[in-house]
Amino acid sequence: MAEGLGLKGPRGWAFRDVSFHAGAGALVAIEGPSGTGRTCLLLALTGRMKTQEGHAEVGGLRLPRKMAAVRRIAGLGQVPGVSELDPSLTVAEHLRERALLQRRFDGSVRALLRRPGTRAAEARARIAEALAAAGLDLAALPKGERTSVRDLERLEALRLSIALALMGRPRLIGVDDTDLKLSDADRAEAWALLRAVAAAGTTVLAVCSEAPADALRITTVGTTVSTAAATPATEPAEPSEPAAATEPAAAEEPTEPGTATEPAAAEGAVAATEDDITEEGAADALAETRRA
Repeated sequence: MAEGLGLKGPRGWAFRDVSFHAGAGALVAIEGPSGTGRTCLLLALTGRMKTQEGHAEVGGLRLPRKMAAVRRIAGLGQVPGVSELDPSLTVAEHLRERALLQRRFDGSVRALLRRPGTRAAEARARIAEALAAAGLDLAALPKGERTSVRDLERLEALRLSIALALMGRPRLIGVDDTDLKLSDADRAEAWALLRAVAAAGTTVLAVCSEAPADALRITTVGTTVSTAAATPATEPAEPSEPAAATEPAAAEEPTEPGTATEPAAAEGAVAATEDDITEEGAADALAETRRA
């Protein structure tokens, strides 16, 4: 859920007046051209950037007050400059490193006191679970688990980044540049993967240039931000407890559409004026996060 959410950089607003509501396990597409605040919105909703206006709620945790708590339940896939894969490391090295970090920083004290063999078995099980959920078959890679990230196809790298995020068993996962440099076939596979992750109960926020019809679309086009309901191809699953900002509340009154590219019937649309949102504002906000 988000109400009037806004984030300002030194040279202007990255985004403003973002309002929508969602349940757990939904697929949300943050759609728009590069430089329109897409990544800033993604990072704000996952607790990585502090907003100056409005508020959001993720898994019952209020933003921006509970940013640290939200980060513990929100994982990041690929986000350039924030959570990138190291091209010099192999797939196995990335997985082992994430397992060690997970055990060190997110594990309980009791887990740290378990026997080494037990901890190793648990790490292997968690890795296998994440790889299966991300659809990454290590045996199909050129050199198996010893394949370097620089040798991965873009879709394979996307699957690896999602697997790494899923190792923390998050309630929300954010992915940037989902459809960048993907063929039509690979793009379809990428969205199928994200739908499967969402169907398993993890809310998905995915930045993209063009959203699929069955996703909740948050559209950023230059000076406007708007949201539009998904058009599911099948009967939607009944949502459980609220988690991330994902699905418009049916009880809310629709507001005025905020972008010329959205149909007039789009629900929950919000807009900012031309003087409010700037590409420089989004760039400055991202630069501050990357330096941190």
